[in-house]
Amino acid sequence: MAETKGLGQVKGWQRRHVLRWGVVGAALFAVGCQTVPKAPPKPVAPPKEEGVTQGLPTDATRHRIALLVPLTGPNAAVGESIANAANMAVLDTGGERIRMTVYDTGSNPAAAAEKAIGEGNKLILGPLLAEDVRSAADVGRKYRVPLIAFSNDVSVAGNGTYLLGFTPAQAVARVVGYARTRNMTRFAGLVPAGVYGQRAQTALTRAVEEAGGTLVSVQTYDRNSGAVMAAISRLNKAGKADAILIADATRTAVQAIPIIRRGPSATARILGTELWNAESDLSSPVLTGAWFASVPDGVYGQMATKYRARFGTAPYRLSSLGYDAVLLATKVAVDWKPGTPFPLRALDDPAGFAGIDGVFRFNAYGVAERGLEVQQVGQGGTSIISPAPKSFED
Repeated sequence: MAETKGLGQVKGWQRRHVLRWGVVGAALFAVGCQTVPKAPPKPVAPPKEEGVTQGLPTDATRHRIALLVPLTGPNAAVGESIANAANMAVLDTGGERIRMTVYDTGSNPAAAAEKAIGEGNKLILGPLLAEDVRSAADVGRKYRVPLIAFSNDVSVAGNGTYLLGFTPAQAVARVVGYARTRNMTRFAGLVPAGVYGQRAQTALTRAVEEAGGTLVSVQTYDRNSGAVMAAISRLNKAGKADAILIADATRTAVQAIPIIRRGPSATARILGTELWNAESDLSSPVLTGAWFASVPDGVYGQMATKYRARFGTAPYRLSSLGYDAVLLATKVAVDWKPGTPFPLRALDDPAGFAGIDGVFRFNAYGVAERGLEVQQVGQGGTSIISPAPKSFED
């Protein structure tokens, strides 16, 4: 358990949208696609305060918030990266309004939540994985302490739990909508078996319908090369498509695209999902010209530079969630009396928040709605072809 001083707090339990504030400087499926050091540094813990010999100190002027992430187990590297970024946010904002303590969810997320609440924390940031969120949320509801979690599984949102994670539905809707503005009408999809693929397929179906396009075919595959090839064969039999969504990591797209190019959709635009923004390598010439939607990267790049300078290594892309969660808590803390329950109405402003990952607000289900940009893969990396909105009024 590590402590850090910081600024405010966030969210409530019912529906809300969010408070506006300025940008600062900038599935665990996506994480698996990233390149991160084998042994990232442990989260920064500030020096112990004098006069504290047992338990945690009591604050009269600062809000106590908990950060729940895996610091042990197979996802420890991701959790440490999120914790490091959250600690950076506390330091960057001055630490005058919040005190943040980090708890390990590696073996027992419910116990971590119990400990956090028992030590006086009025808001929980995290956990990361959907199953951990469910366990911690049960505890949070028992004591009426809200969670701002990092999962992208919308099934765990609501009733006091809010999600900051990047959801596939929004990215699919954004890139499909953009494709329609470029006169593409016939869409198809390749989606992996499993929960992520099911959600991507549902998102594609809805996005095409709402955009006024036609869904030619969606094919599901298990993750092996033979299954992918068979799915493409079935897709080709459905006829020509103007755009084909590959709802998987780029390594799958690199395998699939050459086969697609030999079929009736040889000139189809390839579309990706938010997973592609976590990829460390988009340099394959096979991907050139593909589009995908994601949170904007400009301010994140600044944060990543500071992170590397501080810790000597690159952060996971999901680390921005920890940074933005602290910024959100800090903003709400301005009008939140220390020692009182979290102010639920603080999240009702439809203008939303802004952070490392751009503007966002919470919808009626407790899921973060985000302003996304569309990027195009090129030989030298990616370029922005449709910028993210600066506000929800844009």
